[in-house]
Amino acid sequence: MIDRTEFANEIILRENIRNAIKIVKARRLNKTLVGQEQEKELRIIIREFINEGQSAVSTAAIHDNSGLNALEDLFKNTNLLSVFERGYKALTSKKEQRDSYLAHWLSGLKKMLAPEEERKIADQGLDMEKGNEEGSVELSEDIDVDIGDDPKDDPAFIDVEEPEEKSDEEKEKDEITVPGLDKTGRNKAYSDLKNIEKTTLKIFDSLDDSEDRDPFEEYLLKNLFLYADVYENDLESKPEIPAGIEDAEANVPQPEEPAEEPAEEPAEDIANIELQEVIKHLNIDDIIKNLL
Repeated sequence: MIDRTEFANEIILRENIRNAIKIVKARRLNKTLVGQEQEKELRIIIREFINEGQSAVSTAAIHDNSGLNALEDLFKNTNLLSVFERGYKALTSKKEQRDSYLAHWLSGLKKMLAPEEERKIADQGLDMEKGNEEGSVELSEDIDVDIGDDPKDDPAFIDVEEPEEKSDEEKEKDEITVPGLDKTGRNKAYSDLKNIEKTTLKIFDSLDDSEDRDPFEEYLLKNLFLYADVYENDLESKPEIPAGIEDAEANVPQPEEPAEEPAEEPAEDIANIELQEVIKHLNIDDIIKNLL
């Protein structure tokens, strides 16, 4: 049979140790919170310095050409690069799609930045009505042709089917199409170019001098080519997942997580507390008194 006095002393000892553990944990948590708060304040200060530096740089003319300054404005203050990066990195099936995406971006931008008068060229149909064009030739010679009820029945009739009318979108895609390249990359490039067309033309059309417009276009295309290399390196640096691994992981049944139940701190946790820190917070007098 357990002695009541010994049992009571054991309870008091455990309670004092448990209180000491709580105090030590509270001190450690407080140190962690103080460290996090200091780090947060430091980050705010550094961010302010960075913002001040960027604003100072943005107000200064970096290049000796207005077109290049406008191009930097396009890269920094519009979504052009972010759209290009997302679109490029989204084509992960094969590199041919990404190569096509880049080629059609370059082709589309060349068309987009063509001189204003060229951009406004609209498709003009030929007027086929008799006598409406200068120099039209009148056929006065009688031609003896036996035409039945249906002209197509005549052996001399050359049947030319009217081509199916393409939509405006299909026509625009054809205008930027690079023959022989992947159509998925082309279609993605077409939709992404639509997203950046307005802001790009707004900046480009502000340049009236050809000495500014030409460098703008030249370095825009060159930089996109270089950024594509950067994004390609990003994709190649990611480790490939062996075939079948993803499916295998998906088919593995996941065990249900048991509901968390409140439990008392095990006695083993005491081993994780530094002995000297525990002793500092023990009420030695009470322990000795209860042991006597």
